[in-house]
Amino acid sequence: MSTHDLYALDPGGRHWQVPATGAARFTWEYDDGRDRLLALYQKGKDKQWDGLTRIDWDLEVDPYDPLGTPDEAMSLYGTRHWAKLTDKDKGELRRHYASWQFSQFLHGEQGAMICAARIVESVPDLDAKFYSATQTMDEARHAEIYGRFLHDKIGLLYPINDNLRSLLDDTLSDSRWDMPYLGMQVLIEGLALAAFGMIRDTTDKPLPKQILAYVMQDEARHVAFGRMALRDYYRQLTDAELREREEFVIEGCYLMRDRLRGTEVLENFGIPRAEAQEYSERSEFLALFRRLLFSRIVPCVKDIGLWGRRLQEAYVDMGVFEMGDANLDLLMTQDEEIAERLDAERFAAEERERVAEVAAAVEAGATGD
Repeated sequence: MSTHDLYALDPGGRHWQVPATGAARFTWEYDDGRDRLLALYQKGKDKQWDGLTRIDWDLEVDPYDPLGTPDEAMSLYGTRHWAKLTDKDKGELRRHYASWQFSQFLHGEQGAMICAARIVESVPDLDAKFYSATQTMDEARHAEIYGRFLHDKIGLLYPINDNLRSLLDDTLSDSRWDMPYLGMQVLIEGLALAAFGMIRDTTDKPLPKQILAYVMQDEARHVAFGRMALRDYYRQLTDAELREREEFVIEGCYLMRDRLRGTEVLENFGIPRAEAQEYSERSEFLALFRRLLFSRIVPCVKDIGLWGRRLQEAYVDMGVFEMGDANLDLLMTQDEEIAERLDAERFAAEERERVAEVAAAVEAGATGD
């Protein structure tokens, strides 16, 4: 079945073309590069994995409750519309919300794959080209996994959100080589990490928990890469150049904050846009969700040296300024440990099954069965 047959709304044409700008840069320096980036490149090679085998695709998913979403998490909860919904309607609403969330993850991962390839092309240093090449493969794997989850387990997709599309357009259209880092590695990846983490830590469904944990293990390296590269580069920029980047971050953060309303879902259920936006703005759960989503972005922006007055004021306005002091390294370490723990638990369970099978076979042989 074509993916176009599964879209809840018409995504438009089959392709979206973003004009490419900027130069492709070769380097003739093949000597050792920066130790930190080369170590991250080695880790990127060591940590490659196959989504077909590492994830247990035999796990069943109820498409009408794929994430175990509580009633309170849906922005219609408590409104005049909620009482009119049957249990079947509520299941369909959960399906659409999960589809919308994971569709944005899917489109974002394709954007990340393209941005990583753009970094390989445009970044001047070979060590950064090496690492970006491993990230391109990571992002391809993530897009493959989210696409399969949506196709096989939910059976429904949503088109790319307008605000996510706008930020990707701005990121890819800029000719400066550092902008794919800033737009993707810091803003989009940082926001995605926080969103993945909130669902990973709250869902009681094993398959999406697996998917998100393993994807986050990769993404922790990607954000570390962006931090290293941009921190080094931004030390060399003038105040005027830094302010230009801060304006990009401010605009991008407002776009990403406003992306998270999910009003497309409510509109698809016949609720007018203005009313859908009002319900989303009034939802306490979504307000908390949107605020926590900046837990990865704000400390990263501060760490790479973008912390001017205008940017700080914007974060005060968003209510996320204090997140600048969050321990980003600790969060990334926890992301890696959670994935490793899932692996250990799964392998231990498989080993117990094998031992039980052998014991049963030995017992059957001893009794002559």
